[in-house]
Amino acid sequence: MRKIYLASALVGLLTTVAVGPLAAQGATPKQKAVAAPKAVAAGAPPAAAAPAAAAPAASTEPAAASADDKVKAIDGFRSAKFGMNEADVRAAMAKDFNPKADAIKAQDNPSELTHSVLLSVPELLQNGGTAELSYVFGYKTKSLIQVGAVWSKATDAAMTPEKLFSNANILRAHFLSEGFKPESIAVNMPVNGGIVMFRGSDTKDRSVILLLQGTFENKENNQRVLTPTGLLLFYVADAKSPDVFKLPPGQF
Repeated sequence: MRKIYLASALVGLLTTVAVGPLAAQGATPKQKAVAAPKAVAAGAPPAAAAPAAAAPAASTEPAAASADDKVKAIDGFRSAKFGMNEADVRAAMAKDFNPKADAIKAQDNPSELTHSVLLSVPELLQNGGTAELSYVFGYKTKSLIQVGAVWSKATDAAMTPEKLFSNANILRAHFLSEGFKPESIAVNMPVNGGIVMFRGSDTKDRSVILLLQGTFENKENNQRVLTPTGLLLFYVADAKSPDVFKLPPGQF
């Protein structure tokens, strides 16, 4: 069974990606390989910022309260909400996707002591091919802490690099229009093994992360070019301190 990418693996990703209203959007070529985009400077002109970073309209309410009201809340994925137990999540999956009785699989992580349920969903994104959803339950709480979706050759034999680029661009454009906390937004950020196409958080620091995975090659003029192999989308309740097993201090 395929290895699940868990919340704890995202902590380093979140801390290595610079924060700030980083929504400069160069067009991504629709081809097999793409040059790794340069990190956008935190002082980018306001015109290049994400829609969420636009100055709010005049209001009689305090500016901070008005801004918070406009920030999108991340509470899970579709009918599955953070904090639900497994039975409730399975019911939410049945409501959202109406899977066959044996379509939902279970998987445990022996190092983090978390539990997951998985489901393959054709056309999770319209014309995007088959994705695999994973719902991860915490070590202590046994409740939902993360929902992930993966598109790759492993989830869909017909998947192509071009389709992965298309899916990534569609999702990035969608999230940029959603209204996440402006200072949390990052786009087109190279990291080890891929590019963070989008990262954004809400006022409770629950996060959405869209990662285009692949292999980098050095081309002419030292340009790094990515050939994508997978697209990962995560909805995370607490990426900085996930509910996973950790050895207590002083044991070793």
